[in-house]
Amino acid sequence: MWHDTILYISDQATSSNSVLAALEATGLDVVSVNRPTQAIALLFVMHSAAAVVLDQGKGEDTSSDLIRNLRSICPELSIVLLCRDQIAPLPSGVDACVSTGQPLEILTCAVRHLLTAKRTVGERSHCGSAA
Repeated sequence: MWHDTILYISDQATSSNSVLAALEATGLDVVSVNRPTQAIALLFVMHSAAAVVLDQGKGEDTSSDLIRNLRSICPELSIVLLCRDQIAPLPSGVDACVSTGQPLEILTCAVRHLLTAKRTVGERSHCGSAA
């Protein structure tokens, strides 16, 4: 059975509490980690992650390798980048970008929209499972 779990990756203790609370308020399961290595390990174990919210924090560009690694483990994963400023064009492998200056409802709407769109086109395979 398909199960919507969001993997939230943030090393920002101050902003992560409000973002985590907003994601949990959607009714979806949320697993939070603060290190990229934890995220990769959990993605192998969970087999049910539908989306990743990657909090880019203070704007450092350390996420491109992590995004590539997440995509290599689970190509159908939706990835939402949470960053200080809007990014255009989106980095390769990122499905959406939400600015930290926007209301958290924008983030939760973006996640829900991506998950709904995946169901509409029939992408219901779990990470790591055979297609």
